Amino acid sequence: MSQTNVFGEAIEECCSNPITGYFRDGFCRTDKYDRGSHTVCAQITDEFLEFSKSRGNDLSTPRPEFEFPGLVAGQSWCLCASRWLEAYESGCAPKVFLRRSNSMALEIVPMEALKASAADLN
Repeated sequence: MSQTNVFGEAIEECCSNPITGYFRDGFCRTDKYDRGSHTVCAQITDEFLEFSKSRGNDLSTPRPEFEFPGLVAGQSWCLCASRWLEAYESGCAPKVFLRRSNSMALEIVPMEALKASAADLN
């Protein structure tokens, strides 16, 4: 599956421990069935975990039935583009890795917002 990052280059792996991505392959790849658009590779923070939990998506509690270990601050994870944008607009978005984020995120998130929160711009 060939997909590109927000720069139009080959997408880089977001995280393999824990394994992330809609396809659980470590990459923020997507397809037409990914209604959440899990396309933004972010470095998780405690602030974001609390924000997401307050919105009904608890990412910190392990869910063994879904082989989900629960996230902790410092880990990378493919976030839903709309949730990341919501956090950005609320002032608590985690940093993002642009070379690991899918170009499809740009259908939801403005590039300026991603660049403003980039962890991997030189």
